[in-house]
Amino acid sequence: MKRFVTASLVVILSSWTTAHAQDVRPSGLIDSRSVDAAVAESARSSLDGSPEENAGNPARQDATPPSPPAHTGLSALAHETWNDFKAFPQRQSTWVILGIGGATALAVHPADQAVTEHLSQSTASKAFWAPGKYIGGVGMAVAPVAIYVLGRYVFAPAADQPQTNKWSHLGFDLLRAQIVDEAFVQAIKFSVRRTRPDGQNYSFPSGHAAAAFAFASVLERHLGYRLAWPTLALATYVGTSRLADNRHYLSDVVFGAGLGTAVGWTVVGRHGRTNYAVIPVIGPETVSFSLVRRPQ
Repeated sequence: MKRFVTASLVVILSSWTTAHAQDVRPSGLIDSRSVDAAVAESARSSLDGSPEENAGNPARQDATPPSPPAHTGLSALAHETWNDFKAFPQRQSTWVILGIGGATALAVHPADQAVTEHLSQSTASKAFWAPGKYIGGVGMAVAPVAIYVLGRYVFAPAADQPQTNKWSHLGFDLLRAQIVDEAFVQAIKFSVRRTRPDGQNYSFPSGHAAAAFAFASVLERHLGYRLAWPTLALATYVGTSRLADNRHYLSDVVFGAGLGTAVGWTVVGRHGRTNYAVIPVIGPETVSFSLVRRPQ
């Protein structure tokens, strides 16, 4: 039971940490009056700004989805997916999240064998987590396609966006996340060539965990973290199920969660809510930090 609790906590903490490693960048030391002006401008925009201006307002962060793309057709899907591959290594958040995921995977590596054996040999654990392989496999392949097709070809376009709507936009981002995620997962698998606990190929990282966390991270940026917690919990469930199914080690799942989150944030972050800066302000006797909007 202790090993089971440890495994679950590690995966949950990993998901929480990566899901909140926001892409904010310190902008150096500035005069406190400049910070006050920036904060005041941000406050004014929260009261009378346009929807576009309010997209970067922390007070409205959860209610404001990422800016919709002009097009969500197949040509745009191919073009933007290629740009996602190029943007992935250029974002600071990518390396922060992968660093956290890699360090955590390394830390739990000594417990890999014991945790997987404990969960996979428990009849109750295997029964509880049995649906996880289907949710993280078929579910993560079907859901993005279904949302995209419904939004693109069934639901009516938005009044102010004749080429798209919120559902085709969401499906558009989910499809891109799954494509990019799967490409990186397979590349790492065939590079590392780690044998699975059941003796098959290949284990590191967990593709199911990566797909589930990529899905969850896209929803988190679209819906806000309060509404996305059920999806994050489901992604944790999927990752843990791979241990009970004797298909992965704990370090596979932890790094897969980090990889999926980094991919999801790359996809949505290229046109989403990333226009914030954390500004340190040093006074005579105090040091404070302010979260301000960066100009669009």
